Amino acid sequence: MIESSIGLEIIEVVEQAAIASARWMGKGEKNTADHVAVEAMRERMNKIHMRGRIVIGEGERDEAPMLYIGEEVGICTREDAKAFCNPDELVEIDIAVDPCEGTNLVAYGQNGSMAVLAISEKGGLFAAPDFYMKKLAAPAVARGHVDINKSATENLRILSDCMKRSVEELVVVVMDRPRHKELIQEIRNAGARVRLISDGDVSAAICCAFAGSGIHCLMGIGAAPEGVISAAAMRCLGGHFQGQLIYDPDVVKTGLIGENKEGNLARLKEMGITDGDRVYNAEELASGETVLFAACGITPGTLMQGVQFFHNGARTQSLVISSQSSTARFVDTIHMFDKLEYIQLR
Repeated sequence: MIESSIGLEIIEVVEQAAIASARWMGKGEKNTADHVAVEAMRERMNKIHMRGRIVIGEGERDEAPMLYIGEEVGICTREDAKAFCNPDELVEIDIAVDPCEGTNLVAYGQNGSMAVLAISEKGGLFAAPDFYMKKLAAPAVARGHVDINKSATENLRILSDCMKRSVEELVVVVMDRPRHKELIQEIRNAGARVRLISDGDVSAAICCAFAGSGIHCLMGIGAAPEGVISAAAMRCLGGHFQGQLIYDPDVVKTGLIGENKEGNLARLKEMGITDGDRVYNAEELASGETVLFAACGITPGTLMQGVQFFHNGARTQSLVISSQSSTARFVDTIHMFDKLEYIQLR
């Protein structure tokens, strides 16, 4: 089983990525913070007894040394793997990674960045193109009641009924982007409160599943790969998540790969996606029999503390969520780099 065989090791993967990136916190170099996280994540994954394949990563093969889509990782991908990997006992694993979710947050010393990954059996994670995605995340109590095809006003009313609290008590997270101007105004007109974020909507989506996070809903358009990672976590937590690919550059207004809607639709068809307007739920985006999600805070956030360095050591906080054991574990780890004079308690 995936959890029992590599559950602890995927925690170490995100921990090592977070520690590497945190060393660049506040230095204004987002690309470096991302690069070192990628390398740390790759190095640790290549020590795991598995045959893994990156289905959501940092880019294509010609952009190495990033963890590119299609890259194979794990001890059992080595040329001499037959000597120590029994193919009859080996589970092939698909992996979605974001080694530094919120590179700008790290670069400028802001809260909410983390290293994240999701894994499942081969074919268990939707291989999302590097497009954008309209997203809707909400607590488990609203699962199947709110709907991405409904207006923000209607969804807030439904969420209010499901959570037994007034619309005025709801907090909706939205990415601070020009494309969301009308959405933000509609949410405010409905009476709810808006929390704008500059980056990091994976954390915001997951927060919807935890009472006490102060976040009740995520709305708006963000990156599609991060949508799959969010869906994996929400699938395990039983929360509501829906995503719809956005292939029209005029909707996104910035940064969409592809110059026009027609070209993007053609690219989707090449990937086997014949209905570009389809709405996916968490179980479709993360459809594997077993799904694991792991994250480690780089800078402090709602879910986890960031990396705390002390002399010859560091402390990390991670979150591991499993569909197999129906658990969400918060893991507090002391990393001893060298001979310690003391261990920092808090």
